[in-house]
Amino acid sequence: MTHIIPPHRKNIEHKSFVLFAIAVGFFMWLSSPIEAASEQISLFVATNGSDANPGTKLKPFASLEHARDAIRSLKQNRALPSGGVTVLILGGTYSLAKTFELTEKDSGSEKAPIIYRPFNNEDVHLIGGKELSGFSPITDLAILKRLDAAARGKVVQVSLKSLGITDFGEIKPRGMGKSGIPSALELFFNSKPLTLARWPNNGWEKIAATPAGQKGGRFIYNGDRPTRWSKADDIWLHGYWTWNWADSYVKVAALNSATREIITREPHGVYGYKTGGRYYALNIMEELDEPGEWYLDRKTGILYFWPPEPILQSKTFVSILPTIITLRNASHVTIQGMTIEYCRGTAVTVAGGSNNRIAGCTIRNVGNDAVKIDGGIKNGVQSCEIYQCGESGVTLSGGDRKTLTAAGNFAVNNRIHDFSQWGRTYNPGIAINGVGNLIANNQIYNAPHTAILLHGNEHVIEYNEIHHVCLETSDAGAFYMGRDYSERGNFIRYNYFHDLNMGDVQAIYLDDFASGTNVYGNVVHKAGRGLMIGGGRNNDVRNNIFIQCNIAIHIDARGKGGDSQKYFNGKDTSLTDRLAAVRFKDLPYSAKYPDLVTLYDGDPAEPVGNSIVNNIAYGTKWLDLKKGASERILKIEGNLIGVDPGFVNTSRNNFQLKDSSPAFKLGFKRIPMEKIGIFVDEFRKRID
Repeated sequence: MTHIIPPHRKNIEHKSFVLFAIAVGFFMWLSSPIEAASEQISLFVATNGSDANPGTKLKPFASLEHARDAIRSLKQNRALPSGGVTVLILGGTYSLAKTFELTEKDSGSEKAPIIYRPFNNEDVHLIGGKELSGFSPITDLAILKRLDAAARGKVVQVSLKSLGITDFGEIKPRGMGKSGIPSALELFFNSKPLTLARWPNNGWEKIAATPAGQKGGRFIYNGDRPTRWSKADDIWLHGYWTWNWADSYVKVAALNSATREIITREPHGVYGYKTGGRYYALNIMEELDEPGEWYLDRKTGILYFWPPEPILQSKTFVSILPTIITLRNASHVTIQGMTIEYCRGTAVTVAGGSNNRIAGCTIRNVGNDAVKIDGGIKNGVQSCEIYQCGESGVTLSGGDRKTLTAAGNFAVNNRIHDFSQWGRTYNPGIAINGVGNLIANNQIYNAPHTAILLHGNEHVIEYNEIHHVCLETSDAGAFYMGRDYSERGNFIRYNYFHDLNMGDVQAIYLDDFASGTNVYGNVVHKAGRGLMIGGGRNNDVRNNIFIQCNIAIHIDARGKGGDSQKYFNGKDTSLTDRLAAVRFKDLPYSAKYPDLVTLYDGDPAEPVGNSIVNNIAYGTKWLDLKKGASERILKIEGNLIGVDPGFVNTSRNNFQLKDSSPAFKLGFKRIPMEKIGIFVDEFRKRID
């Protein structure tokens, strides 16, 4: 596959294109066609501007929409200048009343791009929320009585309705299998999301018993804490109800304090309820008992919260809009250098089009994903700071799986952390789908579950640094793919995984028959397992380093026994259905992946064709073969096991090899670790 490189444009000195309206408030160049100038056009937007202005630096527009519409009018009357058009936004906070939408008619071209960016690198915030003011002490005795004694006199209130906020959204069932459901209104204080009042304040409560069975929709709780919630009428629970890789939110239908039973509404917890399952309760006024918690009474519209810092010196916002920016079939548009925050859904969406780029932005405090790129070609997210997301950081898709046509979409040089804050599982730092897309040089960390989740073919995952993920889950992977024989030709190379959960967590997880994957030149330091191949075949594992893991490589033949036999005895047709969907016996699959054509001629459950070559394992158990897997069906050669490989400096986590390393004599190739992680470019001026 051709290496995909995101486009880089040279810095251009922007010149103002100052032409004033003479008669009716429009530009002369909008009303009469003239030849395109060779210089770039600049339009200006400012918080103190007016949409009756001509959009110059001295007389800027007030809104992005008016700048967009001015460009549309310009394109109708003349060709864009060779330098394109830049909308320069002066510093300040722009509270959008509606989503800023760009469509095909807002496109630039390769030589005449459209760029939206801050003027002179000033601090620009585009927000989909509203700042709150007018907080006051609580005087209602009934409310004070409901609060914990420690909170009385500390919790303040504000009427959202008096501020014109009447759409509070809804808390809905979310979690595994329910991504993309917008959040309800959220509260943010000094740019951080606050906690919807919950119990326990930290950690989890455990299910005491399930007398109605796993699918009974009810369970027994420990202790007497829920007796305090008798006046609460919108109680929600969030839990890992059965498995430590599957979470969901459920609403309480009834509480029986006599039997200590909680009855939930449908849909019940994902996979039902099990004794020992962990959960917490939320959205309960009575549990607003520490700084940083809040609660909204949806009937009165009054919001209550305990400020974690003095409120008069702070900024408090709520999220309103579902999305802040959308690009639909637009091309050659760059959104650059702004802070984009406070929305209930996905902050920025790019659907279709080509050569669009979200670059050098800070995107945070969003209900779902920071950026969603859906289709098109050569669209990307570059050099952004992304954090405090309800679900994923970036979802990246594009390309045609039936024809194996690559999209070339990309996520490069982003720092992504503190994501999956609402949906805790299968909402990764970056999700990649389709064909021929790129995830490179990202730093991803501090999350409950997966960093990178892959579906599709011919993707490249390279030079990423991934650490401190899968922090509250197990049977999980920092990188994860699985349960589809047709997803082949992917490269997982030159990534640095470190400081992962040392329990049942894999750095690279090729789960449930994932096959045809190239795992090359990765460094794994401290993980439960460096790599797991769960029944798959034709995976090439070569030139990797595994240090201080519980197990370097695990391979099993799960399809030959146990529950996974269902994929081969006709009880579960997931694997065959997914193969049929791409017509795997026809071109291009039959030529690109000839092993697929004969897969079901023999025993498809036999994990044949895996190669384990020229790897290094030090301070770790080497090879773990389970469930019928054996060395007779593997290619194992040239690996350096249990011998000091000669790292340059292990105390500083420098795992480059000295020239004298015995691994080189076995065929090991140098890993370019200096290229791993985020880097300085035109959009990221420094690395903190």
